[in-house]
Amino acid sequence: MNHNTNYETLLNIEEELKFLTKSTVRIRILNCLKNASYNVKEIAKATNMRYSSVSSNVSKLELNNNIYKEDGKFKITFITRMYLEHILDFNKSLKIITDFEEFWHKHNIDNIDSQSIKNLTDLYNSELVKSTSVDIYKTYNTIKKQIIESENIKAIFPYLHPEYPKLIENQLKNGAKIELLVNNTIYKSLIHNIDDEVRRTNIKNGNFKVRSVKKPLNIYLTICDNNMSLGLYKNDESFDQNRILISSNEKAVSWSENLFNKIKNHI
Repeated sequence: MNHNTNYETLLNIEEELKFLTKSTVRIRILNCLKNASYNVKEIAKATNMRYSSVSSNVSKLELNNNIYKEDGKFKITFITRMYLEHILDFNKSLKIITDFEEFWHKHNIDNIDSQSIKNLTDLYNSELVKSTSVDIYKTYNTIKKQIIESENIKAIFPYLHPEYPKLIENQLKNGAKIELLVNNTIYKSLIHNIDDEVRRTNIKNGNFKVRSVKKPLNIYLTICDNNMSLGLYKNDESFDQNRILISSNEKAVSWSENLFNKIKNHI
């Protein structure tokens, strides 16, 4: 395929995307038809849109070969289905960025690999937890609650909160399995403030794994059973203790697991 053909293909795709995204009505119709086939009346009812508007745009979509009629009902074409998936993913990515703009803006994301950034839509159902002047410990108490209520904990600690050693010690006593990646600057303080017998017993039986990292870990991350939390450093190299992103969504937890493993395997 030569450069001219590539360019023509890109132009065709661009025109197709313009046609599909120019109208929210068309996107809603396609989304409705993504997993089922309907006639115009059924589409209007399912989308809660006016019949006339649906009918007009269904005609345009059919004329543009985005949908086709079979047995009196409309179905989405395979190629349009692929376009739609990318459009919806892109919209989700934009929403994650714009809804949590204060979380991403002026923060260091160097520890988030390119694949994790591409899969940012996995964080779609996350919640931004912020400390306030009324509740200055809101983010920490959220983290603490996740740790206390969990039996399996994986975490990246770039800094050491005074309560972390005791929290970890208590969870180990309760039979939790814990794996930590910590900056070497806090490693000794963390280890020495956990009861010797508890620490040694759990390291021996494989329930407690701690890895000291020389390379700066400018990210906070926990996976606590079915919950995750993510915190970032500011561009001035100070940890932002006032904002964390949390989620119990399966995709978000899996995203965090993958990020944890990638960081662990590349340090």
